[in-house]
Parts: sequence; structure tokens; C-alpha cells
Amino acid sequence: MLTRRLSHIFRRDGRALIVAFDHGLTEGPAKGMENPAAALAGIVSGGADAVLTSYGTARRFAQELAPLGLILRLDGGTTLLGDMHPAGQFFSVEEALRLGADAVAVSAFPGAPEEEMSLRTLAAVVSEAHHWGLPVMGEMQPGGFNGGPEQRTAQAVAVAARVAAELGADWVKIPYAEGFDRVVNTCYVPVVMLGGAKARDDRAMLETIKRALVAGAAGVAIGRNIFQADNPAAMTAAVAALVHQDAAVDEALAILRPG
Repeated sequence: MLTRRLSHIFRRDGRALIVAFDHGLTEGPAKGMENPAAALAGIVSGGADAVLTSYGTARRFAQELAPLGLILRLDGGTTLLGDMHPAGQFFSVEEALRLGADAVAVSAFPGAPEEEMSLRTLAAVVSEAHHWGLPVMGEMQPGGFNGGPEQRTAQAVAVAARVAAELGADWVKIPYAEGFDRVVNTCYVPVVMLGGAKARDDRAMLETIKRALVAGAAGVAIGRNIFQADNPAAMTAAVAALVHQDAAVDEALAILRPG
């Protein structure tokens, strides 16, 4: 069952383009997410493999999400109206199964004050999800959402990725660091690169994705850099070309800016 569900997210080449569309949990109607149906239509047409999203979006936009693998976020945090910090598990594996999720996602924060709480949540979700044959993505944020440079080195990122694997995550979503091959080579489950904040330079963002893939990443999980792009469908297609066609950065840019 795990293998069948994972095949809805990772293609036969072993790679996946996941669009993170769960920012509404903390940011509300973030730019690019005001109209979820339209945003999701662009993501589908651009060639994404799966979407990471919230319970509410998965429930209300099931038709728009139907062509994609569905990864449901089970945890959450406080909102931008407060101090925006992790708050633990909000939804259950049973609720994810009722929505038809192909996998679930939980964040953990090695090196942050919430480290132990978040790791225990990840372990508990893995145990319950695997009982039902449901894969788990461990989203690892060394130092927390606002971790400093010393917590985003290749060594720190490699430790965080390996901890997720040791706790039973089926794959890991994690920030890029120079020396990413060390992260990939010391983690025995697939690693996908976390997209992070909206980039000012499309070429620089695509070059980072390319470096991660060359280092052995099994794909990417990108949110703002897709749904806040000037043309989300074209940006999705450009990233998909890098992930699944081994396109060069210039080729991806030509998809993004034809002519």
C-alpha cells in the first residue's frame, strides 16, 4: 500500500515536483492563494506531480486536486496575527484517509526550542500512518522556521534529514545547503529540496534547484516560488523540466519566458 500511494507522488524516474500550497494555515489568503481553484488549475496544467496542502483546501477543492497526488499537512502553528510558532498536530491520520490523501506531512525543528515536541509528533504520526499503509513526509526545519546560517550548514541539514529517516519518514523535505550531496548521501530515504521564501531572481532559484538535483535530490517541494510567480503554470512547467527532463537552466528559463 505504501508503494502504491508513493507512486501517486513520485514518478517512475524516482523524482517528484511537489507544490506546497499550505501557507494559508499561517498566512491566510497569501498572495497567489486568494483564489485556490484558479491557482491549483495552473499548478495542474504546468505538470506538478503532487500538492502539499491543508485539510480545508483538500476538502473544498477535491475536484481541482484530483489529478495530483495529495499530501495532507497534519500539523500547524500560530498565525501571522500572533508570533508564528509551531503548535503541534491538528489533524489525524484517519481524517487524512477520509479525504483520500496519498501521504501526510509533519514538520520538525531540530535545534529549536520545539525540537523534542516536534520530533515526538513526527514519530507518533509515522507509527499511526504506517499502520494504515500511509506514507509520511518529514519536513525538517533545522533551527526552526527562522533558523540562522549556523543551523543551515550541510552538517546541520544532514543531521536533520537523517533524524527524519531514523524516525521512519518515507521521504524528507529539507532546506538546500551548499554541499547538498552530503545530505543526500547520508540519508537513506529520498530527499526533496524545500523551496523557501520567494526568490527575487528566477534564474538563481532555478540554478539552486538544478544544483540540488545534480547532488542527488529526488525532487523539490516549492510553494511561493510557484504560486506567487507571474505565471504559475509556466513556472511549474519550468521546474518540471528540471526535475523530470534533466533540462538545463537556460532551457527551463525558455519555458518560463518563451520568445
